[in-house]
Amino acid sequence: MIIHSMTATFGKLRHETLELKPGMNLLQAPNEWGKSTWCAFLIAMLYGIETRQRTTTTALADKQRYDPWSGELMSGRMELTWNDRRITIERSTRGRIPMGEFRAYETDSGLEVPELTAANCGQQLLGVERDVFTRAGFIRLQDLPVTQNDALRRRLNNLVTTGDESGAGDALGKQLKDLKNKCRHNRTGLLPEAEAEKQRLTEQLIRQQQIQEQIRKLTERQAQLEQQQKLLENHADALRYQAAQQGAQAVKNAQNALEQAQQELRQQQELCDTLPDIQQAEAARQKGLALQQRVQQQEVRRQQLPKQPVQPEVPVPFAGCTPEQALERARADTAAIKLLEQEKKKQAKLPVIYGIAAAALLLLCVILQSTLQISFPLIAVGGGVVAVAAVVLLAVMASRAKGRQRKIEEVYAKYPGISPDGWLSLAQQYQQAQTRYLLEQEQYSLAHTEQDRQQALLQQEVSSFATDGTLPEKMAYWEGVLQHHQQLSALTRKLLNAQEHAQAIQSVATDAPAPQFQDELTYSAQETERMLAQTNFELRQTHIDLGQCMGQAESFEPEEALDAQVEAVNRRIGRLEDYYRALELALEQLHQATTTLQRRFAPRISSKAQEYFKLLTGGRYQRITMESDLSLRTSAQDENETLPPQWRSDGTVDQLYLALRLAVAEELTPDAPLVLDDALVRFDDTRLQAALALLRQAAQQKQILLFTCQSREKTLIEKENTI
Repeated sequence: MIIHSMTATFGKLRHETLELKPGMNLLQAPNEWGKSTWCAFLIAMLYGIETRQRTTTTALADKQRYDPWSGELMSGRMELTWNDRRITIERSTRGRIPMGEFRAYETDSGLEVPELTAANCGQQLLGVERDVFTRAGFIRLQDLPVTQNDALRRRLNNLVTTGDESGAGDALGKQLKDLKNKCRHNRTGLLPEAEAEKQRLTEQLIRQQQIQEQIRKLTERQAQLEQQQKLLENHADALRYQAAQQGAQAVKNAQNALEQAQQELRQQQELCDTLPDIQQAEAARQKGLALQQRVQQQEVRRQQLPKQPVQPEVPVPFAGCTPEQALERARADTAAIKLLEQEKKKQAKLPVIYGIAAAALLLLCVILQSTLQISFPLIAVGGGVVAVAAVVLLAVMASRAKGRQRKIEEVYAKYPGISPDGWLSLAQQYQQAQTRYLLEQEQYSLAHTEQDRQQALLQQEVSSFATDGTLPEKMAYWEGVLQHHQQLSALTRKLLNAQEHAQAIQSVATDAPAPQFQDELTYSAQETERMLAQTNFELRQTHIDLGQCMGQAESFEPEEALDAQVEAVNRRIGRLEDYYRALELALEQLHQATTTLQRRFAPRISSKAQEYFKLLTGGRYQRITMESDLSLRTSAQDENETLPPQWRSDGTVDQLYLALRLAVAEELTPDAPLVLDDALVRFDDTRLQAALALLRQAAQQKQILLFTCQSREKTLIEKENTI
């Protein structure tokens, strides 16, 4: 993959573009220029922003650290070549998710690239996860040492091969795993079956005990329910007796209410006889409502009338001019300036023409002297005349040019800051604005005149309707009339309801006997009926449940037999658990053997790293060894043993880990660009030159981005290019 350009609104970057090329890219800039920001932007474009990252007391989350300083939304674009295809990827902020909106398309055609998504873009383009790329192909000063994580370890293990091994270890591992699964696999296998049998027997024992306890409780509950049934039936008798007494009083109250309704109806009828009838009142009310609605509509239409138009301002070059005068002046000035400029160009050519003519005359004089034997004084006089004539012509031309320039400046002074191409356009815009203003003013006057006419007509109708007051007062009067007629109708219905109620009360009034014994309950009739029905139902259900429990108790096996079966199942479970632990131990030992085999991969990395480290140190360090955890040990030419990096200088440690990272990058990220951010700052000049040579050699196979705050790299590369 080759990156051609990156455009970012990211952190301190605001719509800035970084152009790149295949091979080596040396990007030299001072501190705080944005080198690390560009590096973070590259990762964000490929893999997105990690939204789960949280800000701590020592570090800012990327979504806050690289939030654009300009206040704009985080976004970016990257143009690249991938699998011989020119592709553009874009990311922008979606809602609260920075860089959450993603698009990938063919740069030339604009066709979507469906195989690239926001989630898999980096994995697809580079062939590795984010963690692998940042640790293998992304080298910074602060994290040069290779650190181990799950993704990187997984990639390393995938590269391990078994050589000439027969594969018996894998087959044995599968057999052991199958036996282990046969013994227990989630909820299936021999062990879960035995445990389920034990659980069944235990539950049966517990069920027997529960049934006996349930029989005891049901017997006690049956006695309680029979006593509660007796109390509720007596309470129901007491409530019926009390209801009969209250019914007699209700009949008397209903008769009194009927008489009162008759009296109220007579009074309201007398009042309504003095008022207009209900049809007349309803018609007047409808007319008033229509007038009110028209008044409201008239007010709305008045508010919607066009506003007074504003007269356009006169452009400064045409102050005091009408639009027609401004247009005429602009045309004249444009034609004048065009003519003056043409004359200026023509005048600029005349000195050259006159000079050529003077030279030709002088040459003619010389030829005449040689051919016609004319004396030299005569030739000199002729040449002088030509020279004087040329000087006079040049003086006249200079005077005319000065006058013409003064006229040009005077014309330009009328239109400060405006080119001649815009003079006529400015006048035309002024004329168009004035025409629009006059048209809008005419429309404004016509609309307001028509509105005033309609307002006067409506006011006449309102005055005719409300002859003795305002429209709201007249509407209130007719509303009052309608309310009195409505109240008369309501009282009529009230009287009918009172008659029906009195008849209904008399029809349901009955006598009831007193209860058998003193009642102490306080439930209502509905509650008593509900509780009594519930008690009867529960009593019947208790009889049924008690019979079922007694039947179940008779069907169970003896408790002694169940205890013996539980003991036998426990012994079987013990044997199976021992067998399961033995299988786990065998799988663990097989895994350790496989891990030992995978360590053969370490020499592949250390061999390449050793070659690179030797080149970086000028041959001083000849040997590198790598432990299983990817830690390194080195030895120099004059040392008999390997030592850990803590024994070396900071610069040498940087060179050691750079060599390892280059080796890891070659193995894990062969198609990804190699990014170095101030990774060579502690190299001395000699080893820096060796590092640059190594990087330039690597740049023949992949793109390299070398960010640096120093000028040494550029100086050394330019020096090497000049050799």
